[in-house]
This record gives sequence, C-alpha cells and structure tokens, in this order.
Amino acid sequence: MDVDAFIAVHRSDWQRLDELVRRRRLDGAEADELLVLYQRVSTHLSVIRSVDPESALSGSLSTRLSRARTRFTGARSHFMEDVAQFFVAALPAAFYRIRWLTVAVGVFFLVVAGLYGFWVAGTPGVIGALGTDESLRQYVEEDFVDYYSENPAASFAGLVWTNNAWIALQAVAFGVTGIWPAVILYQNAQGVGMAAGTMASYDRLDVFFLYILPHGFMELTAIFIATAAGLRIFWAWVAPGRRLRSVALAEEGRSLITVALGLVLVLLVSGLVEGFVTPSGLPAWLRMTIGLLVLAAYWAYTLILGRRAFAAGYRGDLGAVDRGEAVITA
Repeated sequence: MDVDAFIAVHRSDWQRLDELVRRRRLDGAEADELLVLYQRVSTHLSVIRSVDPESALSGSLSTRLSRARTRFTGARSHFMEDVAQFFVAALPAAFYRIRWLTVAVGVFFLVVAGLYGFWVAGTPGVIGALGTDESLRQYVEEDFVDYYSENPAASFAGLVWTNNAWIALQAVAFGVTGIWPAVILYQNAQGVGMAAGTMASYDRLDVFFLYILPHGFMELTAIFIATAAGLRIFWAWVAPGRRLRSVALAEEGRSLITVALGLVLVLLVSGLVEGFVTPSGLPAWLRMTIGLLVLAAYWAYTLILGRRAFAAGYRGDLGAVDRGEAVITA
C-alpha cells in the first residue's frame, strides 16, 4: 500500500476530526459528524496497523482517536471548572450541612472554657498550683504577648497554619472513632479556659481577649467545624439509617474530607490574621473588626452559597463519575 497516497486521500477527515475535538461546544449535527469520523478514522487506523503497526502514522491516528473518544464519552470537565465547582458548590454545601452541629460544638467549647476560666480565677489555691507567682507574672505580663511577635510574621503565620490545619485534619480523619474529635475539642477548651483564668487572676483579661479574639474568631470556629465533621462521620457509622453502614461511612467520609480541605484554606486566612494583625500596632478596635469581618465572611459564604448549593442537591460528595455507581439494596 502506498502510505503517502493513503495520507493524501484521508488527511481531510483527520483534520476535520481534530477540528471538532478542539471545539468547546458542538451542535447536534457536529456531534453526529464526530461519531462518523471517529468510526472512519478507526478503520484507517486498522488499515495502517495491518501494514506497519509501529509507524508514526499509527501513533498519530491512535492519539487522535483517544482525544475524540474522551470528548464524546463524557470527558472530565476542565480543571478550572472543577475548581470553580468545588468552591461555589461542593465546599459551601459541605459547610452548610453541618452548620447546626458546628454551632452546638461551639457552645459546648465556650461552656467548658468558661467553667475552667472561672475555676482557675475563682477557686483559692488553683492559681498557686499552676506555678510560682514570679513565673505566672512572667507569663501574663510578657510571655503571653511576646508569643505573637517573637518570630517573623510570615514564618509565625506559616507555623500556626500548618499546626492548626493538622489538628483539623485529624479531627475529621479520625472522626469515625467518636473519641478523637471530642478529645481535641476538650483539650483546646481546657487550654483556652485556663489561660483566661490565669490572665484574669492578674487583672489582664483585657489583654487576653485582645490577643486571642482577632484570629481566634475564625481559628476556633475552624476547630468547631472540624469537630462537627468528625462527629458526623462517627454518627454515620452508629446510625446509618436505611443505607448500608459501609455506604453511609463512604458518603459521609467523602463529603466531610471536602470540609477538611476547605479548612486548610480557612486556617490559612486565620494564620495570616494571627501573624500580621494580632501582634500589630493597629488600634484594638480595628484588630477586633478585622477578626469579625473574617468570621462574617465565612458565615456569609456558608449560609448564602451553601444554602443555594444544598438546595441544588450538592452535599460535598464527589461527582457521579468519580464516586461510582451505588448498589440498590432493600
């Protein structure tokens, strides 16, 4: 067979196939033409392979057919479209579906922290058991504030971000135990409460709130969200409803790992506030305002976009192609 003549005769079909594959949208007639050309070029490839299966032409036709097959069999969306769908639909829907549990976890945290704070500040002998008067004064008058500025802002923000993101990921990933998220929450509540009680004992409670709240509004909320996500996975294991337990765990796990990924970004913002705003020389009211605006932005994102995405059927799970088909059970 004369390969050059074969190329000359069929090149127009190959070029037309390439043109249709590159188009962003196809109308009905063009889609039909794409299928016809795919079948025709498949025949051309068979002919070439029967003569010279290892030739450059064989490889070129195989690549063309692969691109065409990907196009008409339902190619994955463009990367940027996937990113947009994640931030506009999947992530806010995942946050939205655990909003009430997040609030409940936050209330529990504040109650535990408050009780520890009152216990330390109001119970005789407790503050003395925490250390000597000299060491405690060193903590409340210098160490507490210096912690936020003893390292360069950028490196401190990065350290805080990675540490908090690791805690949040653990709370979600080990949520199936039902214990680890609760332990993390309790330990954080205990630490915050005892620090507040210590500062209050030396009349430095205003300093405590000034250096905790600007970043703490969002940072603590992120811990509440992570704990809520972990407990949601645990509850899917305990009470799967009409789903198989394995199916319930898989669905909740996929959806709530979306939460963990989103929290990495949320905690990045919180870390930037802690590194650059909390120790800054800005007026106290401005530092508080920045922290509140970050928190308000999160809840607006969750309640506005999340409600819309949830109503549209998004739950934070993978798409149908990625998660596979479900087995119908009775």
